[in-house]
Amino acid sequence: MTPLDDVAPPADPEIISVLAADGSYAPTPSAEPFLPLVEALTETDLETFYRDMVTSRAFDRQATNLQRQGQLALWPPSFGQEAAQVGSIRAARPQDHIFPSYREHIVATIRGVDPVGIIRLMRGVSHGGWNPLDPANGNTRLYTLVLGSQTLHATGYGMGLVFDGRTGTGDPERDEAVIVYYGDGASSQGDVHEAMVFAASYRTPQVFFLQNNQWAISVPVAVQSRTALSRRGYGYGMPSHRIDGNDVLISYAVTRHALEAARAGEGPSAIEAVTYRRGAHTTSDDPTKYRTGSEEEGWALRDPIARLRTYLEGRGASAAFFDEVDEGAAAHADDVRTRAVTLTAPEAPSMFAHVYTDDHPLMAEQARWLADYEASLDGGDA
Repeated sequence: MTPLDDVAPPADPEIISVLAADGSYAPTPSAEPFLPLVEALTETDLETFYRDMVTSRAFDRQATNLQRQGQLALWPPSFGQEAAQVGSIRAARPQDHIFPSYREHIVATIRGVDPVGIIRLMRGVSHGGWNPLDPANGNTRLYTLVLGSQTLHATGYGMGLVFDGRTGTGDPERDEAVIVYYGDGASSQGDVHEAMVFAASYRTPQVFFLQNNQWAISVPVAVQSRTALSRRGYGYGMPSHRIDGNDVLISYAVTRHALEAARAGEGPSAIEAVTYRRGAHTTSDDPTKYRTGSEEEGWALRDPIARLRTYLEGRGASAAFFDEVDEGAAAHADDVRTRAVTLTAPEAPSMFAHVYTDDHPLMAEQARWLADYEASLDGGDA
């Protein structure tokens, strides 16, 4: 029997990109099928991508500050992952369904979710943060803190779309698809693999969008897998792509291609966006305990915002445009802060109101216990 360490894994797929780290337009050979989608982007589209990413980073920094100042219980930064998120969500159509993990802040915002809803969740004054059934929230499901479980939810929803005939009809304006976000750590969870089994079996109109940010808290991706994570999709018989997650243009193009195939009835696909979590896993984490400064400096040179800015400058974008974006992002972050610090805690009985769809005897019993306990304190018996 051959020892595991002596088994040579197959060569990893090429990382697909359009923009090089220095911001130059340098498509890799594997990017060729996606270039028509990139070339169809207008100047307005490109400027929107840049605005989205800068706004996301300003909001993320403000939220991190809020947590450090005691205004939030926890915050999961998205610093460094802006291109993967912006490109992929801008590729979705209004009728598509979005299943985030818990750091897809700009994904939710672009779909219409008030960012203060995310703040409410992380402050601990809301069960979910927003109503996923409200059309204003763009079919965005709630954050999922249980790693990987959202992939099962997304696959189940995709199966429902197939059963109900809401996809694969040939009408691109009405056919629906699903995109689910998860990370490299979650990709090692059983839920993700079970979701892929059912997605492949039922040919769900679905994109598994894996943000490989290199670290599952303190465990590096090299420990999690001996080969590229995109190969896991191939193992279930679905097309898989490994992209540069810091290149917003290829993130958009590959996701757009995958979602269009899904809506056309071609089944699920998987995308591994190779990026980097430049912040902590959450504000309760200290990445200096397991990451080196040289590693962080190396990834800083691949910054997605700086990369797109250089590209736009080469196309003639003015200093006035970048100044306006910075000012708008700062105003957005300030508005979130202003509204966040005025949030108040809900009345205690509301914690029982939305646990179950229908009235439940256990919730009624617990609500009575709380009322009796509070009454005993008011009566001076305690």
